[in-house]
Amino acid sequence: MLRVKDALRKTFILSKNVKSVNNIKELRACISTGPQQQHGTFYEFRTYYIKPEKTSAFLKLTEENINLRTAHSELLGYWSVEYGGLNQVFQIWKYDSYAQRANVRATLAKDPQWMEQYVSKVLPMLTSQDNEVTYLVPWCKIEKPPMKGVYELATFQMKPGGPAVWGQAFQAAVSTHARAKYSQLVGVFHSEFGLLNRVHVLWWYENPDKRASIRHMAHGDARVVAAVRESVTYLESQRNKLLLPTPFSPLQ
Repeated sequence: MLRVKDALRKTFILSKNVKSVNNIKELRACISTGPQQQHGTFYEFRTYYIKPEKTSAFLKLTEENINLRTAHSELLGYWSVEYGGLNQVFQIWKYDSYAQRANVRATLAKDPQWMEQYVSKVLPMLTSQDNEVTYLVPWCKIEKPPMKGVYELATFQMKPGGPAVWGQAFQAAVSTHARAKYSQLVGVFHSEFGLLNRVHVLWWYENPDKRASIRHMAHGDARVVAAVRESVTYLESQRNKLLLPTPFSPLQ
């Protein structure tokens, strides 16, 4: 009888250990996986900080020479920051691979027209530059607005763990807001180089006042509130910027 009890006890302990190992494997798999990129396309976010007295001159010089740059890779959008940061311009460039970006940079560095007509003149106008490599999230595609308007770049710093941890809740919050037709979703991007666990959501509105009224309506929508409440449990911080498209921006 004692032998039977001992055998059962060992079997129970072994079963418990196997279950624990399986749970650990599942946890590791959960943390290390999630929605994966299916291609190499990425988007480079570039922010230039301009000397206050040089903003107009910078935009004029860029408009006159941007064709030299767009001849080499696709420009998604080019905006000046109206609210959320002064004396800044924000750009999004699309690349099919890191090799393409490297080739573009090397080619531009050897282009005397680009270097002399633009780079040498624009650098003294800047105080600093910043860039970030992002991917479009797998459940989103770029949507171009129907007409000219303003854009809001909402940036969310999520808790560590990646999309496998917070992706589903974040997707639900964004999708619920978009489905309610409060504003048009242009794209959702997650960081690859720069601060990790960062997600950018680009929205379009007809004008700033329209955005203000829409925000008030959304805050009273139980569907949006419930979805946002779930996602904020994974949120560390957030900030936003209101962007005005420049005359030479493809996204107007």
